[in-house]
Amino acid sequence: MKIAILSGSVFGSAEEVARHAQKLLKAAGFDAWHNPRATLDDVKAFGPEAFLAVTSTTGMGELPDNLQPLYYAIRDELPSQWRGLPGAVIGLGDASYGDTFCGGGEQLRELFAELGLREVLPMLRLDASETVTPESDAEPWLADLVTAFKA
Repeated sequence: MKIAILSGSVFGSAEEVARHAQKLLKAAGFDAWHNPRATLDDVKAFGPEAFLAVTSTTGMGELPDNLQPLYYAIRDELPSQWRGLPGAVIGLGDASYGDTFCGGGEQLRELFAELGLREVLPMLRLDASETVTPESDAEPWLADLVTAFKA
């Protein structure tokens, strides 16, 4: 299975989680692709059969600047060939921001729903106020994701 990993990061934590997820998914036998500066054409050329999005949250619950062009390109086109594919989201944030905690991840969940992707696991929420190692904290959830993608 070809898994496209989309990521958005401000200080690099979400990108590190995405790279770690790519490594674990490859070790599980998947063709996992991650390019933090991917365009819509790059993603389409890869020919994904599943999606994982990893993003931090900025400002008042927005996506990081480096993910916005891809997000808007996908939202504007809504590629029909992705309808029904499995997908999942990892959101990074800080719970002290209250209602906007993991708001970037929520935006990607909504985009995945608009695309018609099947959410195979509830969004993983990684709280920066509780962890300094989000990539290792994601490992149990990523193990469940491997199982879900193989099902």
